[in-house]
Amino acid sequence: MKHLTSIAAVLAAATILSLPAHADDHVAAWRLFVADHAAPKVTVLDLETGNVLSEIATKGPASLYTSPTQAAVYAIQSNDNQVSVIRTGIALDDHGDHGDIALSGPTLFETPITGEYPVHFVAHGDEITLFFDKQGRAVTLDEHDFLEGKGTGPEYTAAAPHHGVATVFDDHILITEPNLADPDALPVGINVLDRAGAKVGGLYACPDLHGEASSGSMLAIACATGLLLVEPGKDGPVIRHLPYDPALPEGKSTTLLGGVGLQYFLGNFGPNRVALIDPSEASAFRLIDLPTRRVHFAVDPVRVKFAYVLTEDGNLHQINVISGAISKTLAVTEPYSMDGEWNLPRPRVAVAGNAILVTEPLAGRVRVIDAESFTLSRDIAVAGTPFGLTVAGGSGAVH
Repeated sequence: MKHLTSIAAVLAAATILSLPAHADDHVAAWRLFVADHAAPKVTVLDLETGNVLSEIATKGPASLYTSPTQAAVYAIQSNDNQVSVIRTGIALDDHGDHGDIALSGPTLFETPITGEYPVHFVAHGDEITLFFDKQGRAVTLDEHDFLEGKGTGPEYTAAAPHHGVATVFDDHILITEPNLADPDALPVGINVLDRAGAKVGGLYACPDLHGEASSGSMLAIACATGLLLVEPGKDGPVIRHLPYDPALPEGKSTTLLGGVGLQYFLGNFGPNRVALIDPSEASAFRLIDLPTRRVHFAVDPVRVKFAYVLTEDGNLHQINVISGAISKTLAVTEPYSMDGEWNLPRPRVAVAGNAILVTEPLAGRVRVIDAESFTLSRDIAVAGTPFGLTVAGGSGAVH
């Protein structure tokens, strides 16, 4: 695996309630943003104390994403046709030899971003792209400009409404091509556009496209036939197809996560496996069998050789991405069966510095696991049905 340098690995996610008394103190601040499964709210909690910092009203239940800058959390409310933007109250400033951190209260940005059925959120540096399925519409924004009140950026439209995705990639835009014969089917490939919206080159085929992630400078897009790998080139994105090894069992990845510090991708591969994907290796795909069906998974941006998978028996598995094997297992929740509707309230996993966090919706709590010892350390009570989870923050000097 390729080793990467990543500010995000150092400035990971999180919070404290008050500033230290002395200037130039070094602090770590971790904030949890927890979406309720049914109620239109996001609860913001202090990881250190477990105290509620704010309860932010949304229009409907939300899926949550933190931007790479840690400045904002995006609450996507698909059924309510809007994306609410929450200022995390955490400002990180990298100075090379050290980083600064400034803290304030989390607040809801005044104006939501509206459109028909938003689903996919993709960040590339400071630029965010949101895709609205029922319009085939991609909205871009420069986060700094947006939070300064300057509005969203250019918009791009696909050939038809569909369950698609788009992303800024340096000086270009990647946007999915719908299946025009069946608008309800998954996209058939990726188009490259310049910033003015003009198509550059031909279609890059990717049947049943679903799932994307970045690791270092590489973007991976999941297809029924393998992955499309996108890398920067002198004249624009360089895109190649990485096919699935014919020796693999039947299956495909539809959700991808990107490694931090090590260049790899972690994907699902059927209900009882995950796939470790290292594009630099001749045998790029390694499958890891799970004891029961997978519920959720996350990569560790600090201890970069680890990822975590929660299975329906309530066990959290530490995956060593170097050896490609389960290294530790810990019981953390009651069983949550994967039978039934896909959107039932089931646990979600996130990593915040030295803590692994698992929501337990039916118990009204977030379980906190010490990442170093891989043991349960405490619980944080959350009113309602805590479901979606993201974290924001980092560490630095306070002046």
